[in-house]
Amino acid sequence: MTTLSYADSALSLLPPVVAILLAIFTRRVLLSLGLGILLGAIFIADYSLSGTGQYLGQQVVGLFWDDGSLNSWNVYLLGFLILLGMITALITVSGAAKAFADWARQHIRSKRDAKLLTMFLGCVVFIDDYFNSLVVGSVARPLTDRYYISRSKLAYLLDSTAAPICVISPVSSWGAYIIALIGGILTAHGFTDTGHLSVFIQMIPMNFYAIFALLLLLCVAFMGLDVGPMRQHELNAQKGILYDESKGLPPGANSDLPEADTGKILGLFLPITVLVFATIYFMISSGADALAADSLPFSVIGAFEKTDVASSLFYGAIVGLLATLVLVVSQGLDKKLIVKGVVAGARSMLPAIYILLFAWTIAGVIGQMETGKYMASLATGNIPFALLPAVLFVLAGLTAFSTGTSWGTFGIMLPIAADMAMGTHTNMMLPMLAAVLAGAVFGDHCSPISDTTILSSTGANCHHIDHVLTQLPYAVIVAVISLGGYTVLGFTESLAAGLATCSVLFVISILILRHKANQPVS
Repeated sequence: MTTLSYADSALSLLPPVVAILLAIFTRRVLLSLGLGILLGAIFIADYSLSGTGQYLGQQVVGLFWDDGSLNSWNVYLLGFLILLGMITALITVSGAAKAFADWARQHIRSKRDAKLLTMFLGCVVFIDDYFNSLVVGSVARPLTDRYYISRSKLAYLLDSTAAPICVISPVSSWGAYIIALIGGILTAHGFTDTGHLSVFIQMIPMNFYAIFALLLLLCVAFMGLDVGPMRQHELNAQKGILYDESKGLPPGANSDLPEADTGKILGLFLPITVLVFATIYFMISSGADALAADSLPFSVIGAFEKTDVASSLFYGAIVGLLATLVLVVSQGLDKKLIVKGVVAGARSMLPAIYILLFAWTIAGVIGQMETGKYMASLATGNIPFALLPAVLFVLAGLTAFSTGTSWGTFGIMLPIAADMAMGTHTNMMLPMLAAVLAGAVFGDHCSPISDTTILSSTGANCHHIDHVLTQLPYAVIVAVISLGGYTVLGFTESLAAGLATCSVLFVISILILRHKANQPVS
């Protein structure tokens, strides 16, 4: 079947724009994604009805079977979701989550402390964004529910620690991927004597969005700066409405499961601890095997660079589930209740899995249409050099927003940013690369079709579009702050000047947010 590319056409923007706008205005995510997929398939098949059907069939099959073999990334990740749902449900029926909530009520004295602890956990569990959102969500949810913090606020706490922490941490799946990309780019441009890890570390203070997203989150958690849709969600939570029940149960919810009265806090933390360490072990182990296969010496960074993230999450979850089963059996829970918990846990993840499958499908359609390349081409015009960091930040944000993928945006935009720097001013290469990283995370935070956003909603048991709309004002505020910093950085070529600009804009933003948050509700 002949398919068309739209890398040079604005039509490549239509499928993601249609899907995103429909999702926001109708709140029917699957329908919106499905229409975006169908529209893209029609374009790719050159308006052929049979070709459209054939292409859609190939895309669906490709979710599970690709190039004559199992699509291991997708299958392992779906398995991880199901296993984590089982673990969470078993923790619930064992009474461990209830025991933790009771403990927290005695030791965590306020809503503020509950939010700060959630943020702290999100910063500590930094090995992978998927892992971060789902695992921290499972641990923090009983705590935030106890203090009537809305599920939307929890989703914001999860999402705005996961990607920002991962993108500036070298020992994470994101850091390893970025180091590998940067290493290839530097080698291609003749920088063979530069250490790839040292370059990554130099870029950390240049990632304005990640830094100030974390600082804004800290201020929101500490000062209660609830504005926009988030304010209404928090007011509803004070009335005991943690999410909009009229929309049905959110993904991951297990409200109908009974909770034993004999649960202990150990029943929550031991399975999660086993899950974390088992996953780290499998990540390092799979990376070490890949290094050995390439006859390369072992290093932790090298192992993370070569690691198989999806299989590590899956096998780590199997070990975590076994540990959970041992605990609940030793607790003396009825076998029928254990089976009910396992089944309910698997079923609870189905809504998230459906959304994720549709998001992966539209990502494939957008990739086929080469939407990312079209977005990147917008940066190749006659743009003043001083504006390039700011322009790259905006374009990377729009690309990630349209495609729903930070990693895909990195792969497309980082080489273009490097080429621009080499053609004009090599001293500005690192700030331009950092601007791409920052913009991609910003776009990812705003996009309803981003898998990271979907899984943050899942980890919080929050309705997906509610999370997108409540997080959006905060993400835009940080983006404006970052844009000001990159503009000053471009004109002055001074990182200190860029950071100072961001800091001033950040303080002004906090003052404005405090004023708005203190205004009475109309």
